[in-house]
Amino acid sequence: MRSMAHAGPATLDRLEPLLEGVRKLGVAEERKRGIFYRRRVAFLHFHEEAGRTLADLKEGRAFRRYPANTSRDRARLLGAVKRAAADRPARG
Repeated sequence: MRSMAHAGPATLDRLEPLLEGVRKLGVAEERKRGIFYRRRVAFLHFHEEAGRTLADLKEGRAFRRYPANTSRDRARLLGAVKRAAADRPARG
């Protein structure tokens, strides 16, 4: 994956309902707004590029990139977060 800017405050404001959904799952610690860890391992964070919002979610040993632009995208991402947390116990 190529490097891109982490999501800024305005983007995170738009993602707040999704962020709240991730927080309510209780599967990861939000160390900085929009950046979640499972114990010491990065788990979920957001990027913005060319007007798009993207999420990187740790699935197994690698990150998978998800779009997070529409309500449908965000619902899919939240489901993926639940599955990733269930499939991979946190280690640390």
